Amino acid sequence: MPPFSRLPTSRSAPRAAVPALTPERQATADRASTDQGLPLTAPADLPLAIGPLSAAAFAPYGAMLGQPYDANAPTPAFTNANTDFWHQHAFDTGSGGRTEVLGVNYRRCDGRIDTLEVHHLTQQAIVPLGSVGVIHVVACSDAQGAPDLTTLRAFEIPPGQGICMQPGCWHATQVEASEAMCLMLTRDSTTVELVAHMQHGAPAQESAFQRLPHAYLLSR
Repeated sequence: MPPFSRLPTSRSAPRAAVPALTPERQATADRASTDQGLPLTAPADLPLAIGPLSAAAFAPYGAMLGQPYDANAPTPAFTNANTDFWHQHAFDTGSGGRTEVLGVNYRRCDGRIDTLEVHHLTQQAIVPLGSVGVIHVVACSDAQGAPDLTTLRAFEIPPGQGICMQPGCWHATQVEASEAMCLMLTRDSTTVELVAHMQHGAPAQESAFQRLPHAYLLSR
């Protein structure tokens, strides 16, 4: 989903440990700095290492997709000379939801993460198609529903693998270059709300965006 947008939300502001200044408070801080002869500086960017995707590493945020066939797995599976098929994940859109399959193109590649997105009701799955993968950044929600930046992680998702985020997982997606086309599973009402908000400024309740107090720079 597109970054650098903010949706109306009833969720609380981030925790005091990483406060997001309101425009009024920022103006007050700027005036105080000017009065004291201090330079006006933005918060320093922080590094965020890109790690490999694994089921264990991604477990706090949801499920990894693309795990190989396992004849001993305790879930439905079948194999013969012609085909294998096996359970990966039971997708959940939340109460009253209907699953939607989306095509999503990701093009942002500046390596700078300063906004996160969340969906309150539905899981959301992303699977890169073709030959280009994505870099996916995730964070858990804290007790107030804001991003818990102590849990912020970046994962490389190559073609042939994917992830399914649980509701309340804050996230952002980039590519290293060019464009990546992905298959996405989501909730159709969440998509309808986002489009209406982004095109016409309509309110939204199923999703939100949060500007971060520091920008994070993706690094290997």
